[in-house]
Amino acid sequence: QVQLVESGGGLAQAGGSLRLSCQASGSIFSANVMGWYRQAPGKERELVATITTFGGTIYATSAGGRFTISRDNAKNTVYLQMNSLKPEDAAVYYCELETTNNDYWGQGTQVTVSS
Repeated sequence: QVQLVESGGGLAQAGGSLRLSCQASGSIFSANVMGWYRQAPGKERELVATITTFGGTIYATSAGGRFTISRDNAKNTVYLQMNSLKPEDAAVYYCELETTNNDYWGQGTQVTVSS
């Protein structure tokens, strides 16, 4: 079993920054994709960014050069640096780990952005 624990959410002002972290533990295959998704009230969960074990990244258009995803494979940890935050970035952010056969999710961390 795999567990994902997110941290780093909270309140930021518009234009400010937050850094999210997600540490995975358990039976983790060496090759996987980790990512961040978000869900705002009344909206569907949407992709923010993903990163492979080898560093390949995919970003949503909404990330728009403001967000940077990175990972530390030795620590099984993925990060999301969020800069120039906008009120529309407010959501619950979920960490995801995807292997060949399974898909795991964290419990989510709330990000609130004040205008």
